[in-house]
Amino acid sequence: MTGRLAFVESPVQLLNVLEWAHARGRGPAPAAAPAPVPPAGADRAPGPDAARASAPVPDSGTGPGTGSASASGPGTAFAPASGPGTPPAASAPEPGQGRDAVPAASDDLAIVVLSPSDPMSRGQLRRMAQLARDEGFDVHWQEARAGRGALVRTLRELGGPLRAAERVIVGDPFSRYVQLLLTLFGPRHVTVVDDGTATMEFAAQLAGGERLVRWHRKGDLGPRELLLAPVTSLARRRLAPGPHRTVEIFTSLPVQAPPGTEVTENAYAWTRSRFGPPALTGGADLVGTSLVETGVVDAEHYLRVVGQLARTHGATRYFAHRRETPEKLHRIAVETGLQVVRPELPLELIARRGPVGATIVSFPSTVVHTLPLALAGTGVKVAVCEIAPEWLKATASPRAQGFLAGVVGTASGADRLTPRGGSAADRLEFG
Repeated sequence: MTGRLAFVESPVQLLNVLEWAHARGRGPAPAAAPAPVPPAGADRAPGPDAARASAPVPDSGTGPGTGSASASGPGTAFAPASGPGTPPAASAPEPGQGRDAVPAASDDLAIVVLSPSDPMSRGQLRRMAQLARDEGFDVHWQEARAGRGALVRTLRELGGPLRAAERVIVGDPFSRYVQLLLTLFGPRHVTVVDDGTATMEFAAQLAGGERLVRWHRKGDLGPRELLLAPVTSLARRRLAPGPHRTVEIFTSLPVQAPPGTEVTENAYAWTRSRFGPPALTGGADLVGTSLVETGVVDAEHYLRVVGQLARTHGATRYFAHRRETPEKLHRIAVETGLQVVRPELPLELIARRGPVGATIVSFPSTVVHTLPLALAGTGVKVAVCEIAPEWLKATASPRAQGFLAGVVGTASGADRLTPRGGSAADRLEFG
């Protein structure tokens, strides 16, 4: 019997792979006591002067064998604190570097991290990788984007395990890297786990026979998309069920099962069993979003609404999305007085461990679906702030408003904050 091979490119994908293994009662038991998880405020923004004077230091791990670098260095804006609460994964070398160390497919789940370039994502991924190793899983850190030759090296190292794998688990079906791997090696069984609300779009596009394209992208194909169109087309077929292939979608989101696929629920049982319940603070926490960075929401509207939410709900902390820019976070800290926190792990784990606000307010994102599950029974209230049409940039994708409205409308476990009054930013209250 051959084994299972997972490809992850973000911390949330890796978390959901662990949830998938736990939901099936499969996978090895913890080999040792888990590494300590940093408290929610362990990675926080320094004062305005420090934020202004510093910029993120790129992770120096840019090639094979360089996995020991931290995601950000001392003195970096929003740099993680050191001390007893800091997990060892940031400084421990990444096992599995080099061709011979790629885990062979076996009855145990092997996890391959296709390392991203973004330093904050790398830092969170290192800590998630350590948690997975503490659970007894083989984790291989693959420098898939480490300059010239990285793609060829990655394909060479992963070809054997891919051919031998009975099931392949992927977290981002829109990833060009994953799509290329699937065009070269077609597994018999495919599982797609959540990497945000994109799962909803993937399921809809799969059901409609559409090409795979992220919801915030515009419809026209650019030169790069035209060049990669054959890869995307073949990958879509490899991600669709057929006579010799089963497809499973493992999700916490409200997804209609495309014909022939199996949709199974991710209830965050592993997270709830391993962490918490959290201590609650008396105030509220805000959850940031990268909608400004992806060109969907106007920055000035966003900053104004963040300040409004902080004042209305008595928020003191702002949990930053890993893709938010230091410049925007600096403005949030200075203009709103919020303490900006760069979480070292996915927010589901940070919130579950606590301490956390009695109310968590978020913009439309995956967490309005996942946090009510992860925090079930704790008394924490989750609220989602709708995006008013006038907050969108003129260049935003025509699909943006409808998609974001769908994320809000299907978040059954969250209260809704609806813009009301003469201006969309004037009042935000429970609808």
